[in-house]
Amino acid sequence: MLALSRKKNEALVINNNVEITILEIKGEQVKIGITAPKEVPVYRKEVYVQIQNANKEAVNTDGMEALKKMLDINSMNDKNK
Repeated sequence: MLALSRKKNEALVINNNVEITILEIKGEQVKIGITAPKEVPVYRKEVYVQIQNANKEAVNTDGMEALKKMLDINSMNDKNK
């Protein structure tokens, strides 16, 4: 992990197209602004983790097993032709 010190109104640039600016510092809370292209998703980490967990649940093992059985049946039917 790269750790950088920044003051209010200072910024850093990531990958030539994402800029993160320190907007405000109040005690232990830091407000940041992010400028990025629309195609670059930006999430708070807790939201990102929720999205990842929901995606994992959507692709559950029961669905994968049913798909595998269906494909096995189709391949057996193809062999019998």
